[in-house]
Amino acid sequence: MDLVEIAILLISLVALIYAGLQAYLILREEEGTEEMKKIANAIQEGSRAFMKRQYTTIAIVAIILVIIIAIALPNGPILALGFAVGAFGSAIAGYIGMHISIRANVRTANKAKQGLQKAFSLAFRGGSVTGMSVVGIALLAISVFYFWLRNPTLMVGFIFGASLISLFARVGGGIYTKGADVGADLVGKVKYGIPEDDPRNPAVIADNVGDNVGDCAGMGADLYETYVVTAISSMLLAYLLWQNHVLSSEKYVVLPLLFGSIAILATLISIPFVRIGKNNSIVGALHKGIIITSVLAAIGFFIVSYYYLNDIRAFYAGIIGIVIMALMVFITEYYTDYKYKPTLETSKASQSGAGVTIITGLAYALQASFIPMLFIVGGILISYFIFGGSFTSLLPTDIGIYGISIASTAMLSVAGIIISIDSYGPITDNAGGIAEMAGLPEGVRKVTDPLDAVGNTTKAITKGYAIGSAALAALSLFAAYQQVIYSHGYTLVEIINPLVLVGLLIGATLPFFFTSFLMRAVGRAANSIVQEVIRQFDTIKGLMEGKAKPEYGKCVDIVTRTALKELVIPGVIGVVTPIAVGFILGPLALGGLLLGVILSGFALAIMMTVGGGSWDNAKKYIELGNFGGKGSEAHKAAVVGDTVGDALKDTAGPAINPLVKVVNTVSILFIAVILTIHLL
Repeated sequence: MDLVEIAILLISLVALIYAGLQAYLILREEEGTEEMKKIANAIQEGSRAFMKRQYTTIAIVAIILVIIIAIALPNGPILALGFAVGAFGSAIAGYIGMHISIRANVRTANKAKQGLQKAFSLAFRGGSVTGMSVVGIALLAISVFYFWLRNPTLMVGFIFGASLISLFARVGGGIYTKGADVGADLVGKVKYGIPEDDPRNPAVIADNVGDNVGDCAGMGADLYETYVVTAISSMLLAYLLWQNHVLSSEKYVVLPLLFGSIAILATLISIPFVRIGKNNSIVGALHKGIIITSVLAAIGFFIVSYYYLNDIRAFYAGIIGIVIMALMVFITEYYTDYKYKPTLETSKASQSGAGVTIITGLAYALQASFIPMLFIVGGILISYFIFGGSFTSLLPTDIGIYGISIASTAMLSVAGIIISIDSYGPITDNAGGIAEMAGLPEGVRKVTDPLDAVGNTTKAITKGYAIGSAALAALSLFAAYQQVIYSHGYTLVEIINPLVLVGLLIGATLPFFFTSFLMRAVGRAANSIVQEVIRQFDTIKGLMEGKAKPEYGKCVDIVTRTALKELVIPGVIGVVTPIAVGFILGPLALGGLLLGVILSGFALAIMMTVGGGSWDNAKKYIELGNFGGKGSEAHKAAVVGDTVGDALKDTAGPAINPLVKVVNTVSILFIAVILTIHLL
């Protein structure tokens, strides 16, 4: 190992040390009143119980797959070890995200008594623990594996493990959080006209638990997996190009790790600057973190490209990735923040009823998938051209593909600050709920409400960011897949080939089929919650008057059982479909499947996540007192729109990310066996 490689390992450890120190400091903060502690403990118990049951279920599947991979595939034992490490890392990343969130929430609520800046600072610091933990664990694990093996083709199992656990975490956590949220909203706000976090609502604890197991644990596992996939797919592509003498040095393989290290340092420097200024702009404070991180990372990319790699093209491609990230953040914010036209129009439409609310929001959601596509297209073409790609001779060994992978690596390298901003959202959401349930003064809610409203936008931004980076990372995996089959005598994956076209059609419809199970699962969970809450209000005397306590545990148990029951089939779909297409129709059809999943998955995920965020904030805008305010007919219509959007933005849409990468990873993992059969 040289000094550069040692520095990469040390920087990943620094990220973890920061996360541990910050977690220690947060836990030293006061929790508040006894009632606040009691509510926080209920949320903690529900979150831990769900995660334990979910991970137990996932572990059984993971152990079976480890055995299959070890026995059935070439280099099976190493691939199986990689799968286990990748899966464990994804699980730990998700658990850390939830663990700090369920402790920072009550402390943020208590800090809100001291004003906006104090509460914001604590919530963001809590989010930064998740952010730095995720990137630190990911970079450390990838680096150790590569410096040991020096062969990314043996690390595909690592990607598969991370992707599969992320898929299960996203599906299970997503069904839980939105089943509870939708049920609580419909029966609380619409039927009984009580506030969102009213302690009389039996579903309120389940709703707050859902914020943690879905938005924190699910997002932590998701972006850990995206980070892993992006880095290893870029390294894999560089390795194959290096072996084919297209790239001149192993330094190109190490470059993604180096970019990730630089971005971690940039994030650590930027975190202290994330403070609310004199204008009290919460969004402005968060934007400062992104801007400072991006500028410092870009400077680092230049130094590394010029002095270490001796190839300035890597810097230019990296800048393209940073620019795409910034544009994705801007366009997602435009379509989801109620300061801008799309969400304002959706909010205004609520005055005409739930139907018009849904139609208007859906229209903007469909529109929102187009402009990000232009950003991604521009980034692909420019980064491909920067690295000397040929638009007339598109061989799998074309060096221009590496430019695309570096753009995606640069885009994902700043995940630390993006995750920090995202994880801040569930903390403030829970803080508001605890303040409401504990009966804290109105001034506290005036602090937590704007923090929560911004949190809705930041969560949408993170999802848009993750989707864009996933699309670029999947292209790197697809390029690596093409190189493998090309080396075995297969032609390029061309649409004119009937087998490719068939695979393309299957892949294009797969995300729709996959998400249908998630939407139905949320609907079933929400319906069960509605019936349970109605039962409690009907049978528990004095509950509506606040003289009796609801049975919170009943609702927690309902959504837990539903989520664990429903997460298996979507996971099986993601794993079995590419294997079946590969074995039955062959490598070319499988290549078409990969393209189809990437193309439709990107657009569908953007539509779902952005549209859902817009419906959510349209409701928030009315709750601020606009168009009649809380309890008005417009508010009831907006709540219906929000419940539709909830299932889209926090369950179905985000789950497409790991689906796309699972399908691509499984294809590369099993391609050797598939080729053996079809070359006989």
